[in-house]
Amino acid sequence: MAPLDPHSYADGESPLTTHVALTLYLDFATCSLHGSALLTLSAPHSGPLSLDTRSLTIHSAIDPTSLSPIPFSLSAPDPVLGSRLSLSLPSETPLSSILLSFSTSSSSALHFLSPSQAASPFPYAYTQCQSIHARSLFPCHDTPAARIRFSALLNIPSSLSAVMAARHHARRDPIPSEGGLSLPDSLWCAPGRIVEQFFMEQPIPPYLFAFAVGHIVFRDIGPRTRVYAGPDVVGEAAREFAGTEEMIRAGEKLFGPYDWERFDLLVLPMSFPYGGMENPRMVFLTPTVIKGDAAGAQVVAHELAHSWTGNLITNKTNEDFWLNEGFTTYAERRIVEVVQGEERAALNMGIGWRGLNRTVERFRDNMEFTKLKPCMQGVDPDDVYSEIPYEKGFQFLWLIERQVGRPVFDEFTKKYISTFKFQSIDTETFIDFLKANVPGIENQIDLRLWVEGTGIPPDAMEPVSAVYNKIKTLASEFKNGQMPGEDEVAQWNGQEWELYLENLSANVDPSQALALDARYRLSESRDWEVKVAFLELAISTGCKEYYAEAERSLKQVGRMKYLRPLYTALAKCSEEGKMLACRIYAESRNCYHPIAQGVVESILSKHA
Repeated sequence: MAPLDPHSYADGESPLTTHVALTLYLDFATCSLHGSALLTLSAPHSGPLSLDTRSLTIHSAIDPTSLSPIPFSLSAPDPVLGSRLSLSLPSETPLSSILLSFSTSSSSALHFLSPSQAASPFPYAYTQCQSIHARSLFPCHDTPAARIRFSALLNIPSSLSAVMAARHHARRDPIPSEGGLSLPDSLWCAPGRIVEQFFMEQPIPPYLFAFAVGHIVFRDIGPRTRVYAGPDVVGEAAREFAGTEEMIRAGEKLFGPYDWERFDLLVLPMSFPYGGMENPRMVFLTPTVIKGDAAGAQVVAHELAHSWTGNLITNKTNEDFWLNEGFTTYAERRIVEVVQGEERAALNMGIGWRGLNRTVERFRDNMEFTKLKPCMQGVDPDDVYSEIPYEKGFQFLWLIERQVGRPVFDEFTKKYISTFKFQSIDTETFIDFLKANVPGIENQIDLRLWVEGTGIPPDAMEPVSAVYNKIKTLASEFKNGQMPGEDEVAQWNGQEWELYLENLSANVDPSQALALDARYRLSESRDWEVKVAFLELAISTGCKEYYAEAERSLKQVGRMKYLRPLYTALAKCSEEGKMLACRIYAESRNCYHPIAQGVVESILSKHA
């Protein structure tokens, strides 16, 4: 069988799933999920068929027409891929669909929160399927090469509500027999249960499957946007993201029609492991992006840009991840430039440039993962997740823009999106399309070096702007004891401070860090980017005075962008720091999403 994706058991000789009808029962008392999945294939099939699973118990597999059982087996779990579900479809009558029943109490995609963990009188549950975690929710071809439409019935406690990255159809009482063979009516139709029904008509890769359940309310902020959040957060979130419609319109002018109808936003509890997740029709966001000054709109701009680059056109495998994130980082900065101005976009680029250099240094012992298209056979995408696909991908596209001119590149981008929308492609397809539509580009840019080479190519470019250069100058003066004056930082917001801190020398003296914080209270900043950048710097210099603040932060937030640097700084700084990091994690583990748990455990096993 020909491999289709290094991170999936799907093979290139069998039909892929095109539609999934899901029936899901969430049991908050046991933190478990019970369900059935009716999988429709792209063509009738007989013989072996492989699906991806992780930590799923498979109760039955049947022919939905005849109700005849389908023989199946589960392989021993692979640490990256999970378990292969092998089905033997009848040879005499090829099947176009398969009905599977299953359950799990240890899904790597699903996080159940108690009321105290959710900071609410009610429990909460949410999913995060990127990169290869949809297989822990239901059996599927868990590869972005397999685009699916779906319907879903979520059976939940009637005191809660559900949202989904899909069109909401109804909230209604459970109907007898709709739970299927694995969910008897005594369970499905029990008192105090309600069903939320959803449909997704546009084909998406499985990693974009997403739902959340909790005490969730909403505010309309535009003709196609609502903000969903807990009652204590929704007002502040609505103010932070009030400019969303302006960004959508800017995106449409740059990249073509918005093809997803709605662009709603869900602000999740603090444990959400990412800044944002671009789930179509409903972006998931961490509350840490709410900063009170609309600066959080930059994260929204990134997730919005995914509506064209990532959701409409998707990387075929995780080895092509830069096609999602590099293009989206480029598109985000174009939207920011329109809405917030060139200087703000340049600051964004400057932070990215610094992050790219730091990430290349992080992978100095394994430069394979500084390639735009790395070899990821046997590698968990979560273990090597980094800024490389974002920032090196951005640099590649920005170089092409500079080489051919913005008008030509804009025309190319619109044609690229319209040509491949609702498809999943690989890097080679992009390069072929680029050469066909920008004749001679391969003679102007070393395309192979950019795609296959390690590190930062010599024709990458640090951004240039007056504000960016001024901040870099002030940072370089700090090592000589010169702190920025209050008049120089009076107009700074979080992004300026973040860039300043990113550019400080690694050899900052502890007394300098203490003096900087005494004047500007960076460790107390409401902006998490600033707070964490400062705490990382201070702890790395040996300032034990900030251990307590680091502990408070790590027990409050679950975003991996903050967990990584703080746990790493603690684990590397001293034996006392290592012991503290291990204790904090032991006390906080259950508050983190399973994906974040794996990341922190990897850090501690390496350093502590």
